[in-house]
Formats: sequence, structure tokens, C-alpha cells
Amino acid sequence: MVYIEEAHPIDAWQDENNQKEHIALASPKSLDERCNVAGTCVVKLGIKLPAVVDDFHNSTEAAYTAWPDRLYVVDREGRVAYKSKPGPFGFHPEEVGKTLERLVSTPTQQASAH
Repeated sequence: MVYIEEAHPIDAWQDENNQKEHIALASPKSLDERCNVAGTCVVKLGIKLPAVVDDFHNSTEAAYTAWPDRLYVVDREGRVAYKSKPGPFGFHPEEVGKTLERLVSTPTQQASAH
């Protein structure tokens, strides 16, 4: 998971769900602040994936169209092997699983599957 930026900071606009959950985060002004905010989001949202933080130019977000949320599978050569539709309604974990199976299977396994 790549944390790209705070979607609903208190110094921009608040989401009703954030208010109900008592999530009040300001837009980070430094990389350390951004890392702390990302860590808070990972914990509050119960995310079980490793998370990294995008730079302040949101280079990863720009390169992969990560907003709104999407699921990606990147192959061993660093190419995008799968990109979901925007989430959460466009998330189809079974498609991610099929892509991962295809990427990790050997050529013999692929031939016998057809």
C-alpha cells in the first residue's frame, strides 16, 4: 500500500465518517508528519498490508493513478500486471489472485492449465 496524501484533512474538508470515528488529521507539512499520519491511518483503518509513503509531489500517485483507491499487482520486472477499477466497488480480489497465480506459476503449470 502506498499512502499518497490525507484525503480528508481537517484544514481542508472533513468527511462525515471521519467525524463519527473521531479521525481529525491536518495536512502534513513535513515527511515525518506525513509518515505519522500514514501510520495513524493504517492503524485506524485496520490495514494489514505493508505501507510506504509517497513523496510530497505524489509521484507514485501520478505514475499509477492511485486515486481513488486501486489494487495493483506489479510483476518481477516492475511492470503493472493488474490494475483494478476504482475502489472500493471496483475491487475484485479474485482477479488479483488470478494474476498472482499466473505470475508465480511455472511455464509447465501454465501449459497444463489450458
